[in-house]
Amino acid sequence: MRKNFIFTNKKHSNRAIMATILGVISLASLGIVLFMTYRRAGEAETGFGFTGLLAAVFSMIGLGLGIVTVQNRNYYRLFPVLGTLLNLAALGGISLILYAGANM
Repeated sequence: MRKNFIFTNKKHSNRAIMATILGVISLASLGIVLFMTYRRAGEAETGFGFTGLLAAVFSMIGLGLGIVTVQNRNYYRLFPVLGTLLNLAALGGISLILYAGANM
């Protein structure tokens, strides 16, 4: 019976975890804003726009944190990649909302 042990000094980056948290917050706030706007038959309040703006700022910060951490080989890759993808999805959602609003 052969036992394989892999010893490594890698760890999860705090920046990457923060990027993932910011991506989740951005996507959740966009989802809530879209749902609330749908429930009001398309009538969005000013606060909904401000929430979208904050989600965009959070996503850009999270994307920056994720990209910086992905390039460092001393960390595991789960959270940097996950944070980058979540923040890209949030920025893509914001872009689609703005595109749809401009074409109406």
